[in-house]
Amino acid sequence: MSTPIDRPDPRRWWALGALVACMLVLGFDTTILTVALPTMTEQLGATSGEQEWIADSYLVVLAALMLPAGLLGDRFGRRRMLLTGLGIFLAGSLLGTLATNTGEVIAARTVLGAGAALIMPLALSVLPSLFPGEERTKAVGAVSAASALGLPLGPIIGGWLLDHYWWGSAFLVNVPLVIIGIAACLFLLPETSDPSSPKVDAFSTVLTTTGLGALVFGVVEGPTRGWSAPAVLGAFAAAAVLLTGLVLRERRQPRPMLDLTLLAHRGFRWNTAAAALITFTLTGLLFVLPHYLQAVLGHDAFGTGLRMLPMMAGMTVAARTAAPLVTRFGPRTVIAGGLAVMAFAALLGSRTDLHDGYGFTALWLSVTGFGFGFGIIPAMDGALGTLPRERAGSGSGLLMTLRQVSGAVGVAVLGSLIAGAYRGRLGTDGLPPAAAGAARDSVEGAHMIAARLGDTALARSADAAYLHGMSLALLVCGIAALGAALLVAVRLPGGRPAEPAADHAVVGEMTDA
Repeated sequence: MSTPIDRPDPRRWWALGALVACMLVLGFDTTILTVALPTMTEQLGATSGEQEWIADSYLVVLAALMLPAGLLGDRFGRRRMLLTGLGIFLAGSLLGTLATNTGEVIAARTVLGAGAALIMPLALSVLPSLFPGEERTKAVGAVSAASALGLPLGPIIGGWLLDHYWWGSAFLVNVPLVIIGIAACLFLLPETSDPSSPKVDAFSTVLTTTGLGALVFGVVEGPTRGWSAPAVLGAFAAAAVLLTGLVLRERRQPRPMLDLTLLAHRGFRWNTAAAALITFTLTGLLFVLPHYLQAVLGHDAFGTGLRMLPMMAGMTVAARTAAPLVTRFGPRTVIAGGLAVMAFAALLGSRTDLHDGYGFTALWLSVTGFGFGFGIIPAMDGALGTLPRERAGSGSGLLMTLRQVSGAVGVAVLGSLIAGAYRGRLGTDGLPPAAAGAARDSVEGAHMIAARLGDTALARSADAAYLHGMSLALLVCGIAALGAALLVAVRLPGGRPAEPAADHAVVGEMTDA
């Protein structure tokens, strides 16, 4: 049965509850890994490169599969594909629970990324179909708040689990949350679709996956193998060829999977760019911070989760106040201001010294949370608001793909920067070759060797070396956020985004749940 857009679905607010449950799962899983990674590094003996792949295997698959995921939802039903994604996410969580080595953890994270690729864009693509105008802004805020709520719950609950159980419990805890999400979608979310949307192009999907994989491989392996190593240069060359081929192929398609014509719309283009750069900054920060809190400051996993709360509190407050500020000052001012605040926080954090206590860290963490909340909500709402209803899946897929690519590159670039700076500053003179190699692999490894040998000088050197790398990474984040703020201030349209022309059209099929 078709439902006209100018008569909103009466179940839309109940449906929003189902979407909030889905995004809560993803938010929870994002930060539980950040607090679990140092523990996993110690217990599995993961090197710096393996740590980056544990993080990036999820992000690369997520980025590569979101475009076809959005189209699958448009063609075959967004609720159906959302449930499929939750099922895959459940399987990945169970696989991670049973993993016994780094390779199996990376495999589990890959499966989780495939599930998240279906969940994330489809949860967003449903919003324009259910909520018109001002209601959509509130709905985007609710979904963003759900992600923000999941962020502090992940470190706190995950930290408690890691202090009392084995690291696999960080995956097992996803299971009841996913089951709740599945039940909520089944009973609360109406089915929406657009059978006339473009077909999924298998060859373009392969080009996307292999191109992004080659790019991230080159960035991750560069510091270890050397930037001029044949494998690294070959990976960058392959990425350039594959991703260029993807763009050229999609431009020739009458109905492309990667719809680059959406980027011709100024509002969509610059809101998407702002969201991607905001994600770059936050993802990099979430990657570097837990190692500092656990390895350098000496807090346990639960204590690390608690000490990340100031950032989450800032996000939550900003999520509640962003919409009124946008109404009063316009999205351009609010987004640029949010990015400028993030830049200030990152630059402040880059001044962290070994003798600084946690109070200084809490200060710049809370400022980061404010900046993120004020930037990401109007940027996401502005991008979604420009999409015609019938292109909601492909458009939100493109938006989230660019965000996740930015996040994956952020982890790879900043992780490589930290690894190179750490190895360059670490003093291992006098250590046996095997011990020196373990110490160079990670700051956690250096502390294990220092404890075994009673070498306090090695521990101090490791702390100073990691802090040097973290400062460089935060400096890069600050410069990127400041550049993005200037771009948004100059290029983003100043008024509120106009409703798309298709707002008052009848969209595809909208059947009862």
